[in-house]
Amino acid sequence: MIFDLNLGLGSILLPLLLIVLFSSLRILREYQRGVVFQLGRFWKVKGPGMVIVIPGIQQMVRVDLRVVTMDVPPQDVISRDNVSVKVNAVVFFRVVDPQRAIIQVEDFLMATSQLAQTTLRVVLGKHELDEMLAERERLNLDVQKILDAQTDSWGIKVTNVEIKHIDLNESMIRAIARQAEAERERRAKVIHAEGEKEAASALLEAATMLAQRPEAMQLRYLQTMTQVAGDRATTVVLPLPLDLLAALKPRVPAAASRAPSSAAAENG
Repeated sequence: MIFDLNLGLGSILLPLLLIVLFSSLRILREYQRGVVFQLGRFWKVKGPGMVIVIPGIQQMVRVDLRVVTMDVPPQDVISRDNVSVKVNAVVFFRVVDPQRAIIQVEDFLMATSQLAQTTLRVVLGKHELDEMLAERERLNLDVQKILDAQTDSWGIKVTNVEIKHIDLNESMIRAIARQAEAERERRAKVIHAEGEKEAASALLEAATMLAQRPEAMQLRYLQTMTQVAGDRATTVVLPLPLDLLAALKPRVPAAASRAPSSAAAENG
């Protein structure tokens, strides 16, 4: 009778022990860690691989160590020059200390998301719209540094922050287009004025060189005449020496030139 009782207890206890043994086994992957609490107090961080957790005495919380990609929803930001824009971004972070990520904050994913939204509004609100559009890399670095410093106590490392899109209203887009058009016109006028200045300098230098030899001026005149004729027109150019033109110039008689002087002498 006693043997039968022992056999009956053994047949009951053995399956129970096997059930307890199998229920105490946990398998953690390479990118996972287990934060184990024993009777409510932190005990140790286990993993990866097979981990034994005593049921009823120990509890384990799994933590993923891979990089988390978190999308920051669009935020209403008022820039320093009082321009209202909508900005959204993406934050890359990972858990480096599972103990602090579980103990120091209730939900580190939600806490990081809320902190990223607040930091994005605060940082971008200190800059003007032109800086948001032109210096996005510097703004990304500023937001990343602030987030990393604040989440360090949670055991979280913020690796990167990227501002994805800055949404402007239609009136602001038209104003920026007008500003860009005015800037292009200003540059065009400056370039045209610089070209006129260089052309005037070149013409002055050319005139100085041509004035040194009259023959050079005559050759330049003939070259200009050949350029005046069009493709379908026929122009005949008869070159005349300058000396011949000087000979054809009417001369004042010597008697006529001396007459006023003699008349003036008589009156005197």
